[in-house]
Amino acid sequence: MAIAREETKEIIGIPCPPWMSSMSDITTQVLCFFVMLFAFFGAKKMEQLERIEKKVEVMIKMEGIEEVKTKIEPEKGLVISLKEKILFETGKADLSDQAKTILDKMYPIFLKIPNTIIVEGHTDNVPIKTVQFPSNWELSTARATRVVRYLIEDKNFPKERISATGYGEYHPVVSNDTLERRAQNRRVDFVIEPLGEKQKTAADKLLLIGTKTLEE
Repeated sequence: MAIAREETKEIIGIPCPPWMSSMSDITTQVLCFFVMLFAFFGAKKMEQLERIEKKVEVMIKMEGIEEVKTKIEPEKGLVISLKEKILFETGKADLSDQAKTILDKMYPIFLKIPNTIIVEGHTDNVPIKTVQFPSNWELSTARATRVVRYLIEDKNFPKERISATGYGEYHPVVSNDTLERRAQNRRVDFVIEPLGEKQKTAADKLLLIGTKTLEE
């Protein structure tokens, strides 16, 4: 008579304690919660930026200004671009009368929103070397600063909600191989940041900690 052999099971590795399985489940649920939270607030941020964009576009159409463009960049915010020729003379940083008129129209829109605004100055790659502006760095920064000073000093815009920076020729939107393309790169961008960036940063850190816990 054949004798049945008892099957033996080989356990590879060290058995996982029950508490570790429970902790893993909890961590997974927390990660899922944050993913859903990011998706919800991400959609809300986009909706808010789209509403601002529509207001700016209405103003552009009413004023018949073709030199103002808007674009929503998910990782950056709403970018409102104004071409150099409606703001400044070539190689200068003094606001034109047309620039002040446009800023006067944009000011009420900016004032009604709680978002932080970064004013960026950009140039083409044609070098400038004057006593006032030794390079495009100085020119782009001076232009952005002049716009900010006008909004703060002339329009009483909240200082804590606006800042200025200059990028010279190093952030072009197109190549600088033609006169027309260089003109597109000479611009001032208003970057309206999405709401809740501080909260988003804190949540990102929690998500990173949770991910590392799962990996360990």
